Amino acid sequence: MSNPSILKGFTSWKSPSNIALVKYWGKYGTQLPQNASVSFTLENAFTETSIAYSQKKNSSDEISISFLFEGETNPSFEKKIQVFLNSILKDFPFLKEYHLEIESKNSFPHSTGIASSASSMSALALCLCQMERELTGQLTNEEEFLRKASIIARLGSGSACRSVFPYLGLWGELSQVTNSSNEYAIPVNQDIDPIFQTFRDSILIVSATEKSVSSRAGHALMEGNPYAETRYQQANQHVIEVLEAMKIGDIKKWGNIVEKEALTLHALMMASEPPYILMCPNTLEVINKIRAFRQQNNIPVYFTLDAGPNVHVLYPDNVKDKVTHFIEEELVYLCENSRVIHDKVGKGPIKIS
Repeated sequence: MSNPSILKGFTSWKSPSNIALVKYWGKYGTQLPQNASVSFTLENAFTETSIAYSQKKNSSDEISISFLFEGETNPSFEKKIQVFLNSILKDFPFLKEYHLEIESKNSFPHSTGIASSASSMSALALCLCQMERELTGQLTNEEEFLRKASIIARLGSGSACRSVFPYLGLWGELSQVTNSSNEYAIPVNQDIDPIFQTFRDSILIVSATEKSVSSRAGHALMEGNPYAETRYQQANQHVIEVLEAMKIGDIKKWGNIVEKEALTLHALMMASEPPYILMCPNTLEVINKIRAFRQQNNIPVYFTLDAGPNVHVLYPDNVKDKVTHFIEEELVYLCENSRVIHDKVGKGPIKIS
């Protein structure tokens, strides 16, 4: 039960996006993954979300919200959030007692293959768990707090459950990984070589146009994909291999798997019914230039893609100057409005208020 003496309050969280190294693509049940996945938590690509809550004069079973995105009303997003909040009332029954003024803003364009739903839904989940902590006195244990935030984030957007944790998050049950679960993500950064904790991710915005096929629709199309079952087995094996490579600091083995995962993700899209393509011509040009640069200079720089046309350029901090020079000289002109977001592996969400 909530504390009826608390008439109003305010909470705000900043939560990052993440970039999957091994991809989650295909789900069942209530946002449960068909395969395990693992991702870098980012730092500069984030969502800030705040909730100002005030007790309603007349109690009702209806969720009452107002929503601003980037400082403006957005009826489409507001309706989605309303539906989502109604779906999790059993987890947060106190929500119907308060009017919620929700505001959200991103540091990057949404719906372009940077995991905007991951950062936004994890930020919202953290705010809701913070409300529960303040109104009920529950969730005082940090591990319990983050686990519930991960579960709630997953219900909003699968990959969002990984954004709750610093550095490296794993989602999906694997017999080889203790405490792994399909219900929530876990942090797995404690056993990796330190070089991966300072990895860089330069995100090339090849196109900021909204995707023609949403990730939600893409997941649904996996149900009829002839390669689905083989893919799920491959992904689970790749998670184990990626973690092994990261433990011993084997960047080459790690990078080969990460690039294969990116191309496999987009191959699955092309093998869907109906088939679709989210890459642009410039996406392929960037990929080819990265591979050529790596081979010619023996510099450990690799690429990955999420469900969109933009390219994540991944490299260790100790080659930052050489790689950023390469990006400026050979890749920036392939980006929309020359836009690049220079990011890095980050320490996870931050409570603002």
